[in-house]
Amino acid sequence: MKIPAIPRGRRRMLTAVVSASVLLLSALPASAQPEPTVDPIDRYVVENDHPMGSQIAKHEGNQQMVLVPQDIGAQAVVYGIDVSGWQGNVDWAHWWGQGKRFAYVKATEGTTYQNPYFAQQYNGSYNVGMIRGSYHFAQPAKSTGAAQADYFVNNGGGWSRDGKTLPGALDMEYNPSGATCYGLSKPAMTAWIKSFSDRYHARTTRWPVIYTSTSWWSQCVDGDFSSTSPLWVARYASSVGALPYAWGFYTIWQYSSSPIDQNQFNGAYDRLQALANG
Repeated sequence: MKIPAIPRGRRRMLTAVVSASVLLLSALPASAQPEPTVDPIDRYVVENDHPMGSQIAKHEGNQQMVLVPQDIGAQAVVYGIDVSGWQGNVDWAHWWGQGKRFAYVKATEGTTYQNPYFAQQYNGSYNVGMIRGSYHFAQPAKSTGAAQADYFVNNGGGWSRDGKTLPGALDMEYNPSGATCYGLSKPAMTAWIKSFSDRYHARTTRWPVIYTSTSWWSQCVDGDFSSTSPLWVARYASSVGALPYAWGFYTIWQYSSSPIDQNQFNGAYDRLQALANG
């Protein structure tokens, strides 16, 4: 049987559909079992796409029902979401109606994965009126930072001063398939991030937004990027908590993954526009 595409929802939903199909088929006698047909695009996503925050939630816990953050330090905020291949074709009009005014869309991972739903998500968010940007899931053990920056820019991670495009974001989090810090020392990880950042800046004139958690950053990085890169911090709780080394404030806070990754921009809408315009 054919597994239907899932237009919205977290990775567990798509995985559950695939798993349920396998169980259903295995319960049939061997002679009655049809050849399973899984949508190749969905299979590609399941096998290769690590969404933003997936490894942070895995290692640090995920209080999914925190839907109204209580950060008293933020005087004005703008709400947004981030998506990856796991969300499929997103109903952008719905999220606009929920008050979301910006979005980040996963474009790439390492130097081998491209989000097959990128065009619908990136263009759809723009067309509904959102300010949007793209992000890259880093795989520091697999290739250089510069090589991954090039792959990102070449496959959706560019930037233009049109007032509606945010600088690309570099997703730095726990290794999904090995040692927490990808086998790199703190100085080596710092050098990797600098390599990515410098190449991205050379290609686009913008420094990347850096997405991370305070816990992962403290374990794996010893460098200071606060003077160039805006901070996008992940913490699934009612307050943002301590920030990674040297950043005095956050620019974006990912505070929940229910029912989709939810974020708040630390500032009024005109400041979000200023970030887009550079």
